[in-house]
Amino acid sequence: DEMDQLGERGVDTSRLFISDRAHLIMPYHVLLDGLEEEARGGKAIGTTRKGIGPAYADKVARLGIRAVDLLDREVFLERLRSILDYKNTILTKVYGISPLSLDDVYSQYCRYGERLASRICDTSAMLAGALQREELVLLEGAQGTLLDPDFGTYPYTTSSSPLSGGSCVGAGLGPGSITQILGVFKAYCTRVGSGPMPTELTGETGDLIRELGHEYGTTTGRARRCGWFDAVAARFSTRINGFTRAAITRLDVLDTLTELKICVGYKLDGQTIDYFPASAAALERCQPVCEELPGWQTPIVDIQHYDRLPEAARRYLARLEELIACPISIISVGQEREQTIFKMPVL
Repeated sequence: DEMDQLGERGVDTSRLFISDRAHLIMPYHVLLDGLEEEARGGKAIGTTRKGIGPAYADKVARLGIRAVDLLDREVFLERLRSILDYKNTILTKVYGISPLSLDDVYSQYCRYGERLASRICDTSAMLAGALQREELVLLEGAQGTLLDPDFGTYPYTTSSSPLSGGSCVGAGLGPGSITQILGVFKAYCTRVGSGPMPTELTGETGDLIRELGHEYGTTTGRARRCGWFDAVAARFSTRINGFTRAAITRLDVLDTLTELKICVGYKLDGQTIDYFPASAAALERCQPVCEELPGWQTPIVDIQHYDRLPEAARRYLARLEELIACPISIISVGQEREQTIFKMPVL
């Protein structure tokens, strides 16, 4: 469907390829994602209910179906039959809903296989070849550091690693292949779904940032929680990712605020700390320790050079740069590509 939508808009997808090792989201993954979330009740994680978590669970449990399986119908049918028997037992016995049809699921995914066969390949070899030819390879991470299942606010996390190190595993490249790592931060903090967020603003300022920044979930449409920039979390993210440069986006969203705050530490059980706790329960108890800076109260959407930003905006960026311990190279002052300021080269 997505390829068709892109084609209708004139977007060329001829260079789109899919790793033969990519795991597939199956219909039972989507069903189980929703059923499991509903069963959690008031302790729901806030999943998108797209089946991603259950698909990753099956990958680790060695119950996954991969893109390469679609290229051999006999192998695919044999594997799907055994897995679907197991999943239908859960759907009917645990959740009391109707089982999925083997014929329906098999036919549906065989059609996917026919459509995608020419695109399924060893993408790691493709990337290795590009590096040998000294071509530029750009790897884009998804979600954010604090959704990492190991270093994030577990269990309020995603299922795969969004860290820079995860890019090597996902792409099939050695760590030595990575030469630059760009960390992308908003000029303020957001979070969608459940989980601790020490700098969350629940009043008018948070609502204003949400509306000015159009902070609603891309997949779910849910309103994002908004708060002041959390330099403790940002510095932690810089350390575990090894950022060599930083990009600060949506600086223009703060244009109208008279005063800005930056979280530089936490108050936890009566003590001031400057590190990011591993425990989500401890993070829930953290209160932000903030510095205050004056706002610039003037539009910056048309500014294209760093030295033309208001002095207050440059002071804010300089303080962020100091606190996250990473040089800022890119500043976004609007949603258009042209509304990007390059403070220094990325590469």
